[in-house]
Amino acid sequence: MIARDELGAYVVLRCADPEGPRPQAGQFYMLSAAERWGGGEAERPFLPRAFSVLRAPDHNHELHFLFEDVGPGTHRLCELGPGDDLRLVGPLGRGFAAPAGDRRALLVGGGVGIAPLAIWQDELGAATPALLGFRRRARSEGGALFRRPLMATDDGSVGHHGLVTELMREVIEATADRLEIYACGPPPMLEAVRRVCAESGTPAPLALESGMACGFGACFGCVVPTRRGYVRLCVDGPVLRSDALDSALTPGAGH
Repeated sequence: MIARDELGAYVVLRCADPEGPRPQAGQFYMLSAAERWGGGEAERPFLPRAFSVLRAPDHNHELHFLFEDVGPGTHRLCELGPGDDLRLVGPLGRGFAAPAGDRRALLVGGGVGIAPLAIWQDELGAATPALLGFRRRARSEGGALFRRPLMATDDGSVGHHGLVTELMREVIEATADRLEIYACGPPPMLEAVRRVCAESGTPAPLALESGMACGFGACFGCVVPTRRGYVRLCVDGPVLRSDALDSALTPGAGH
């Protein structure tokens, strides 16, 4: 570990990865602490945790990850600081691809799900618009990871008072541009994105979430249904096109 930064309700861990390949935006790593992993209450956490890459700066061979302390795994990871060892396996999965044809990218994120959209904005360019949704002000500080985001909060403490998908609908209806929407966030938000994009005919790659035990397709713990049958999210995703889904409320996604 190189550094630990607090950002409102979130923690950003920065680690050195001088020999690893550069990840694609939307890919993930399986993370665990080198010490006291499996040594907490009831010997939890048992398994590594899957986290999307927040940033991967080319100039210093670092990897950045965004965490919120919500359970035994994230609690232990949030305790780490400079000098602590972080175990990681990756990059894994399929990430985002560039917008098709003349379409313009629009990023839509919610909560800690904003992570893979930050590295994607880095790659697409600072002018790529980002719409971010949070519950309240402490979480909205995650918006500092982006360039000129438009924000929504459930309690109205920052930006639009309401849902980020309401902002998204307004942008779709107000612009003459052909958009491609890249989204990551809680399952109800992703389902709202999927429905709005289905109504408007807007393509939308969604970075989904599901419980993972291995991260490379061996355990079948992250299987989700699509219109063509079940897929393993760790190898066929985590990014799936919204039109491949009947619902983004996939089993095991924590909703």
